[in-house]
Amino acid sequence: MTKTPATAKENPMHRVRPVRLRTSKASMQRREDGTIIIRPDEPLGKYPRVLTERLLYWARVAPDRALAAKRGADGKWRYLTYSEALKKVRSLGQAFLDRGLSALRPIAILSENDLEHLLLMFAGQHVGVPTASIAPAYSLVSTDFAKLKHVMKILTPGMVFVANAERYRRALNAAVDPGIEIVFSEGAISGRKATAFDELAATPPTDAVEAAHAAIAPDDIAKFLFSSGSTGLPKAVINTHRMICSNQQMILQGFPFMGDEPPVVVDWMPWNHTAGGNHNTGMVLYNGGTLYIDDGRPTASGIAATVENLREIAPTVYFNMPRGYDELLPHFRTDARLRENFFSRIKFMFYAGAALSQALWDAYRDLMVEACGERIMMATGLGATETSPMALQCTWDSEDTGVIGFPMPGVEAKLAPVGTKLEIRVKGPNVTPGYWKEPELTRRAFDEEGYYKFGDAVRFVDPEDINKGLFFDGRFAEDFKLDSGTFVNVGPLRLKLIHWFAPYMNDVVIAGHDRNFLGILVVPNLEACRRLAPDLPAGAAPAEVLRHEAVVKKFTALLESFAAQATGSSNRVERAILLDEPPSLDAGEITDKTSLNQGAILERRAALVEEMYAPHPSPRVLRIREQ
Repeated sequence: MTKTPATAKENPMHRVRPVRLRTSKASMQRREDGTIIIRPDEPLGKYPRVLTERLLYWARVAPDRALAAKRGADGKWRYLTYSEALKKVRSLGQAFLDRGLSALRPIAILSENDLEHLLLMFAGQHVGVPTASIAPAYSLVSTDFAKLKHVMKILTPGMVFVANAERYRRALNAAVDPGIEIVFSEGAISGRKATAFDELAATPPTDAVEAAHAAIAPDDIAKFLFSSGSTGLPKAVINTHRMICSNQQMILQGFPFMGDEPPVVVDWMPWNHTAGGNHNTGMVLYNGGTLYIDDGRPTASGIAATVENLREIAPTVYFNMPRGYDELLPHFRTDARLRENFFSRIKFMFYAGAALSQALWDAYRDLMVEACGERIMMATGLGATETSPMALQCTWDSEDTGVIGFPMPGVEAKLAPVGTKLEIRVKGPNVTPGYWKEPELTRRAFDEEGYYKFGDAVRFVDPEDINKGLFFDGRFAEDFKLDSGTFVNVGPLRLKLIHWFAPYMNDVVIAGHDRNFLGILVVPNLEACRRLAPDLPAGAAPAEVLRHEAVVKKFTALLESFAAQATGSSNRVERAILLDEPPSLDAGEITDKTSLNQGAILERRAALVEEMYAPHPSPRVLRIREQ
């Protein structure tokens, strides 16, 4: 009999909820020029030709199981079973074929996550008609509709879908050609060709649907996903059927417990991003699970809807960004019903991006033990729209935040020396062939050996053991020089700042390009800041909290202690501003990887940066004392 270690009995912090995880290792090869090739030992298993082969399977095996659900206007869940989904997918597929839709005339979906949106995506894949889910902000936030017009020009869609005709009327009139058919769920459209979704979904299917399905080749285009457009106009990333299907098999091999029990997911991540639109929706369908579409958002005002959903639905797998976990933490601490329901059967918690602060990581570990007496695995990885998305993933319970693991089965990684750093590049069946109608951008995205270039740097957790994984080490595009010519390595500095200022800082944007010193825009942890000012009323606005004397004093002291240990101008921060308006997903301040888009924030908040560097800055600019 194997004896259980005493520490596992006595200290629940050492006990992890048992789930089946990937146990395979990776090996590496070093080249003379310093390049390192990393290959997983486990081969990639067989995967379907088209993702909807899994819809066919589950509609046969579990026809009455819910594929997805979303709350209606009355607050009650609307359910879509696997058998209902397959029936509507076939009908929609027939309607697409009747209209001659294709990669040259795809379907553009302008609105948010809902059941109709999901059916359109799957129907397109089933009959070989690409869809493109477009960021709703391009239609609802933009005033000039420049990005939406660009997307329409690139796509030349044959059909455009909006959930609500009235909400999207201005965008349709401004950016969508009058000859393009509009499909809508609610409202009415006059003066142009338009079809109600229910009418489209009632099209009688013929043998042409399955004939079209059978004719799909793995490298045919399944969908287009647009990049965030932070460095220019959005690029249409080609997503093939092979990319999507192989990536789902990689995910299953990384987390085999999902094959033991169909996953239950409560998720808000938008489907115009690869994390929500490929990873999460695909994972549910591939493994016969149920997706509860969450109308909440990881913001102070939007988190209430998520909390309500998580009180009712106990997920088995949960995905969020660090800001989302931060917004949820005070609710988990004070709401016993929420806490008990959420942790009742959760098996894995995923956070996107590498910058989860150690303080937040430790707070969740304490919370887990308090709620269920054991730790829940919480991990991250590295991926992109171009890798559909999972390329590297930590599939073990790491002791450190930010470990991105090593390549998934089927993925080969190349670590190329660039200056003093290692740039991560990958090959695999999950990697895009390129950008639609952009041959030069496609050429620049790959190196001479055909590896896709993330533009990210990584470093080893342990240089002597690849199987302890890799750390994210920053984006090359974010690094810059001060006016002295001193190089600033943004990634490591950002992580050091987050740890130094914990728990009061969630994230940080570093300024100083062509300036003579570094300044930072701080994304604060409002809950931790409020604890510094107990005299404030519970409903105090963020600006009031952040201007409080105790908060200013704490941040100023941390700023000065950070400057005191600096080794030079490249890591000495002299000024800071605390942001009372959080980074905006819709404004592009959060990337497709759900991490901060440093460039977009600096551009959008240029006035704040100028205020921080003013010769006589305002009182809200925190400064170290002259030395």
